[in-house]
Amino acid sequence: MAKQARAVQTWRSIVDAAASVFDDYGYERAAISEILRRAKVTKGALYFHFASKEAIAQAIMDEQTSTIEFEQEGSPLQSLVDGGQQFAFALRHNAMARAGTRLSIEGVFLGGPHPWGDWIDATARMLELGQERGEVFPQIDPMVSAKIIVASFTGIQLVSEADSGRADLREQVAEMWRHILPSIAHPGVIAHIKPEGRVDLAAQAREKAEREEREGREARNAAEAAEAKDAASRPGESGPRDGGSGRGTRFGQAADEADEEPAGAVVAAGGAA
Repeated sequence: MAKQARAVQTWRSIVDAAASVFDDYGYERAAISEILRRAKVTKGALYFHFASKEAIAQAIMDEQTSTIEFEQEGSPLQSLVDGGQQFAFALRHNAMARAGTRLSIEGVFLGGPHPWGDWIDATARMLELGQERGEVFPQIDPMVSAKIIVASFTGIQLVSEADSGRADLREQVAEMWRHILPSIAHPGVIAHIKPEGRVDLAAQAREKAEREEREGREARNAAEAAEAKDAASRPGESGPRDGGSGRGTRFGQAADEADEEPAGAVVAAGGAA
């Protein structure tokens, strides 16, 4: 089990490091040596998990897909919007999402899996569910609309990156939905859709960070209090106990010296006895 846990951790370190390298340099300029340096693993460990740089890149693209989640309950269209906004937030704060997107745009695997295939398929399924629940027009072709939505998002995020480093991506994606929704959904449904998403992910992230900081501070305070209590309860640390005759002080010093004596000396003394 310990070996398996180490193997999983090594795999994770390689993929995370590679994502940051691909995000910074793209596929062609990304060097295995830089991935090794950032991952802090040996070349043998890397090639144990991945046969090539392309295999690492494919793992990153697979990871990117997992950052998009569509809720199956409630409004399918709102779930589509929320999933897109979730990915938009990841593009600003997650190197894995940025690296996967850059690899897709660079067309690294023109002869391999479709770089946006899983995303398009998932979007088409949500549109089909929307048709079943009466949100999406019955004449809409889910696959065609899914390709338009994914292509629009991809272009929007590139424009946002050029305009503001993706700082305005949430609003840009909301505008995209304001243009697309009237062509696929009933007007009565659109009135209840929030193009910005139901959750303010930035505020949620701030709250999480503040909560973790608060919990960490409380844990440190508790540890310091426990350490202080333990120190106060140790023999000889409270000063003379005999009214200042001096013998208590000597006994206290002797106790301190015993506490500081190497454990091996006690074992040796016991063995001699």
